[in-house]
Amino acid sequence: MALSIRTAARPRRSPVSWFRSGGLSSVLFALPLVLVFLYFSWGPIVRGLVLSFQKNNLVTAPEWVGTANFSYVLTDPQLPQAAANTLYFALLALVFGFPVPLFLAVFISELRTTGWLYNVISYLPAVVPPVAAILLWKFFYDPSGTGVFNAILGWVGLGPYAWLNSPSLAMPAIVLEATWAGAGATSIIYLAALTGVRTELYEAAELDGAGIWRRVWHVTLPQIRGIILIMMLLQLIGTFQVFTEPFLFTGGGPDNATTTILLLIYRYAFINGDFGAATALSVLLAGVLCVLSVVYHFLTRRWSTT
Repeated sequence: MALSIRTAARPRRSPVSWFRSGGLSSVLFALPLVLVFLYFSWGPIVRGLVLSFQKNNLVTAPEWVGTANFSYVLTDPQLPQAAANTLYFALLALVFGFPVPLFLAVFISELRTTGWLYNVISYLPAVVPPVAAILLWKFFYDPSGTGVFNAILGWVGLGPYAWLNSPSLAMPAIVLEATWAGAGATSIIYLAALTGVRTELYEAAELDGAGIWRRVWHVTLPQIRGIILIMMLLQLIGTFQVFTEPFLFTGGGPDNATTTILLLIYRYAFINGDFGAATALSVLLAGVLCVLSVVYHFLTRRWSTT
């Protein structure tokens, strides 16, 4: 005999009872914080959307031009090269830079006694100011024989190479510095994820005779794949917005070989004084990143949960 259990429906609260229970005072208490949040988070977004349809140099009165700014940036001959350079940077950072913090985290987690020391050392680049770090790496990349990398290569009879002055070497050189600068902070996130892996899984793998590489491949990586996929998406978004390194290392040269989309936006705004075109390209970039994020989510949704 089947038993049916009925639960009483929760009575709806009337506006009067909600008011008497302090609902209005709670709303009024939170309202200033909500308004401040909306103003500083969504205000610039709305302002940017409006600005993208205006001819505006922030000095004279803005002029409504419709979609002329979008037509201008899409037909700009600099845009294809800037987009290609940005994709090239993202590809290099994904293939060569993405595994580095993951490897660091796994390596540090395997060290039982001195892991904290390597953790501190790996995080040090994250606390170095970007300008100071890039000045240091410029010394490493000095095209003369006194540069650190050229001096090391000179010991084996190679070089010197004009790292930042070569169209083929400039972008890989920038990716190397960016990987060094960001690997430590990302490895901290992976280390936090590794603390959630159950120790029984490692013990069972050791009883089965699994070495370190089999434990990493069959236990560690599957257990933190959700974090790996999230960090991959964040890196993809970050690499599409790279600006500091190309700007300080090469200024977009040589021959525009390191001009990225954000560097092109900077030129529109602060060199040409065309803030409407700069904002229009920013809106287009934001739209592309939103589409990529949605596609990435649907492609990886099953992998992150199975």
